[in-house]
Amino acid sequence: MKEKESMDYKDIKISRPTVYVVQEIAGTREGRPKFNIMGAAEYGKLKFLLDERSQMIFSPGPLIFKLKNLLKDFKPTDHLLLTGDPAIIGVVCSLVSDITNGRYNLLKWDRQEKRYYPIEIDLYGTGAKNDD
Repeated sequence: MKEKESMDYKDIKISRPTVYVVQEIAGTREGRPKFNIMGAAEYGKLKFLLDERSQMIFSPGPLIFKLKNLLKDFKPTDHLLLTGDPAIIGVVCSLVSDITNGRYNLLKWDRQEKRYYPIEIDLYGTGAKNDD
């Protein structure tokens, strides 16, 4: 008989969700960001996709390739924080939708409550929970 293998719980890595921030906040490069997004860290580790100067120019191909690579590990428990250039935000949402079959989470700032709230997007109305 084989001896039963034991598992050491300290070896188990619990992955914390990620908050994908589309672009750095304007003013970040000078050390004076226009606004504070640290409240979004309540929903996961912040990961900035692009710096504040990134733009979608006439040939979006290289930027789309870069974003695909940066978003390849996006999981249904992760969130998007939509900051920056609206064209880039549109591409990021499209790419994430492809990865998650139309189901993903956004963080929405509530000015009155001064905090972020998660919004579940389900483009195809499947009603399935984001627990894949």
